[in-house]
Amino acid sequence: MPLPRPTANLIRVAVDTGGTFTDCVWVEDGRVHILKVFSTPDDPARAIAEAIGKIAGGSAVLLLHGTTVGTNTLLERKGARVAFVTTAGFEDSIEIGRQARPRLYDLFFDQVAPLVERSMRFGAAERTDCEGRILRAPTPPELSELAASVARSRPQAIAVSLLFSFANPENERAVSAALQEVGVPQSLSHVILPEFREYERASTVVVNAYLQPIMQQYLGRLEQRVAAGGRGSKVFVMQSSGGITSVESAAREPVRTVLSGPAGGVVGAAAMARRSGFERIIGFDMGGTSTDVALVDGQPSASNEGEVAGLPVRVPMLDIHTVGAGGGSLAHFDSAGALRVGPQSAGANPGPICYGRGEQPTVTDANLLLGRLRPEKFLGGEFPLQVDRTRDLVGRWLRESGSDLRVERFAAGVIRVVNSTMEKAIRVVSIERGYDPRDFALVAFGGAGGLHACELAQALGIPRVIVPALPGALSAYGILVSDVVKDYSRTVVLRVADVKPSAELMQRVEQYFAELRKTAEQHFHREGWKGAIGFRRSLDVRYHGQGYELNVPFAGNFLGAFHQQHTRRYGYSHPGREVEVVTLRLRAVQAAPKIRWRRAAGGASRSEKTSQGTVVMPDGTRVRVPIHERSSLGPGKRLRGPAVVTEYSATTFVPPGAKFQIDRVGNLLIAV
Repeated sequence: MPLPRPTANLIRVAVDTGGTFTDCVWVEDGRVHILKVFSTPDDPARAIAEAIGKIAGGSAVLLLHGTTVGTNTLLERKGARVAFVTTAGFEDSIEIGRQARPRLYDLFFDQVAPLVERSMRFGAAERTDCEGRILRAPTPPELSELAASVARSRPQAIAVSLLFSFANPENERAVSAALQEVGVPQSLSHVILPEFREYERASTVVVNAYLQPIMQQYLGRLEQRVAAGGRGSKVFVMQSSGGITSVESAAREPVRTVLSGPAGGVVGAAAMARRSGFERIIGFDMGGTSTDVALVDGQPSASNEGEVAGLPVRVPMLDIHTVGAGGGSLAHFDSAGALRVGPQSAGANPGPICYGRGEQPTVTDANLLLGRLRPEKFLGGEFPLQVDRTRDLVGRWLRESGSDLRVERFAAGVIRVVNSTMEKAIRVVSIERGYDPRDFALVAFGGAGGLHACELAQALGIPRVIVPALPGALSAYGILVSDVVKDYSRTVVLRVADVKPSAELMQRVEQYFAELRKTAEQHFHREGWKGAIGFRRSLDVRYHGQGYELNVPFAGNFLGAFHQQHTRRYGYSHPGREVEVVTLRLRAVQAAPKIRWRRAAGGASRSEKTSQGTVVMPDGTRVRVPIHERSSLGPGKRLRGPAVVTEYSATTFVPPGAKFQIDRVGNLLIAV
């Protein structure tokens, strides 16, 4: 279906469902508006419908949705009952895996259980070789018996992943046709992931099948509720790759949405930083349940290898590293008496103590006790935080835990512990991948990002922190400005024996890309997308004999780019060694409508919008600091910390010595 341009009768709303809040962003009268409502984990569509009702009031909306339904389904193991069909003899491949040990010296580690139990795995009597030649095709009686066996297992979805189906899908199509009589959704490997490595391919297809019925029900229910709110409303879904797709495509391939919300954050961070002239950033998204970090060197980088809930997922997704550290992360003492924070979270229900229902300390409670989070300014004053309740319950919890720590000292410890966890995450996406974090700006967003960003920047030597406009709903803003994206791939394995690829090899690659492009154009046309389509071509390349690949843009000197990237990533390269082009990748992109918006002018004087408050500094001293309302800070005015900057969707803590100002596009720039 086409993605309509904004009109007077159609409100374009982006919604990001988080663990604690559901964030909404839309543009009206040239201004960007934000609405945050509490999430409803039992039925995320309920909170969305409530928010849309407040925003549109019965008018039609174009809803762009970042969802956590797929992620939560995997984490909680509440997906569909899946039948797994593969080549006979390979039924246990999804359990055997790669024999990789997550902890090398732990003899008693618990292996992540596959999503399909042994009784639900079925073998098809077929074989295709690596060149795509059919060595054995299943006979009609064998297919009938296979379908009957699968039907007796009463599956809710079927995953089919035959050996070398990416080279020739004929046998897989025959198996799929025979299984149609079972009457449940199917996920086929030659459609979902036509690439080599049978374990990762099978795991990805199983994950897709595991999510299919749940996502179909959820998206169907969401469409009904949105349509009931306004006739003519439409729903589109954010993908892990950083692009929008149709709701039908998302329901058919839900595996592509498992990092839907975080992907919006990366897109939004890059877009906002670019408005201030920064191309190299590290996105730091600290929400209520987790923290997502991503490095952007000009453009958000995508990875084709990921892991969700301990399971390999090989679909394009933005390169995001997630840790269980958020505003709602629970503090506790371990068996040795050491203070720990997360990964367990208070979530939306019961939430932190200061929200009025929780009873166990969280990071949000610690920030409130230290004075960084202002109780009267939370959500623009619409939801006052309960300071006395927090202090009393934290003190009681400490006594019951056998600790003699003072409340403020405990809160400072919570901040140090959670900062350590997030610092390690930033190191993973920067230092461990050959990048110096000092060459980047730290873009802090999410409801809690601004409270911790400056201390993290100081610890890592990052000179600049950017707290963008709309920090508490930047993921939703990223979804709002995301393009329509579809990704295609094909494993080919072509050897390049010389320092320069031959004309014959380049011609074959061009032919393969032309076939992928034709498929992309057909899909865009079938779904009714209107407008020009841009294409980005890239290759997965490796040295002959290696077991891993690096992705480089397809250009005349792609070999030189590969050697350079190999040196940065691994510290060495072999320019004279034989190279293999393993997998071709095509990204088809249709640009989103341009959003032009202006920053709301701050008309009030500084005396009207600045108050004083007491904050406990990192060294334990209590200091009176100015509390600035961000909307009243005029562009270009230079200020110095310590200070607290408040706004509707987030709060920023500026430590002593740091200099800060609002730039011309409304971003808060902090020199630490």
